[in-house]
Amino acid sequence: MLIKQSYRDVETTANGVKGTMRVIIIEPNVPEYPDAKFPGCVVFSEIYQVSGPVERFAGQIASQGFICACPSSFHEFEGPEPLPYDTEGTDRGNKYKAEKTIAGYDEDATLSVDVLMSLPQCTGRIAATGMCLGGHLALRAAFDPRILATFCWFATDVHSATLGKGNSDDTLIKIKNGDMDYKGEVAMVFGKQDTHVPREGRDLVRKTLEDANVIFSLHEVQAQHAFIRDTSSKGRWDAALTRGLFGMMMEMFERCVARNLGRRVRSGGNVEHVC
Repeated sequence: MLIKQSYRDVETTANGVKGTMRVIIIEPNVPEYPDAKFPGCVVFSEIYQVSGPVERFAGQIASQGFICACPSSFHEFEGPEPLPYDTEGTDRGNKYKAEKTIAGYDEDATLSVDVLMSLPQCTGRIAATGMCLGGHLALRAAFDPRILATFCWFATDVHSATLGKGNSDDTLIKIKNGDMDYKGEVAMVFGKQDTHVPREGRDLVRKTLEDANVIFSLHEVQAQHAFIRDTSSKGRWDAALTRGLFGMMMEMFERCVARNLGRRVRSGGNVEHVC
């Protein structure tokens, strides 16, 4: 399926400060079917904004029949252009990541879903995904009941309190309090050799989701951080592993978002132990 790209500039008001965020739209291009409608997917980027690897990742999702909205996360500090994959760009991205407020991140997510919902070619059924910082932001976005499936790639900092200036990141607290009690589904991928999310962090995320009875799966693979990134990965890119996990993500999106199975009713009870 062919794809095309455009953008929307939307007004932001988080923390009482007015601004503009660019949301890059990557969507299927099927001119022979002018009335075609597609589900949507918010694609959150790593600390380098919507870089080449993020754009290509979103393009792959779009080519499977989804309209992707990619927000420029650091619009309070920079334009929508990607940061370079070098020391200076990494330092800037990490600085902005910490200085941006939780309210700012959450508004970005809400506005990105709003953009998708406003498109006449969108069915209104929405998924979310992201890598690194974006994996964390995708998990936070799952609190929005409009998002029906969330696939998080090595969600950096989700187990800590380092995201958002002057705010402790309350993601796990909100999950513990039952704020993710919705009818969607969550999946998370972590590399066992990922120094950004150590074992104790992965264990904490798993326990929190389990205890809160969230519908989720957690996949731990033999890989380092950012193994999905096909450029400037510092020798960590694993194309074969990425391809396999991308297939798992699309199965989840097709099942939970592309198809409308009606409301989800959880049966509960114990599973019968049989061979």
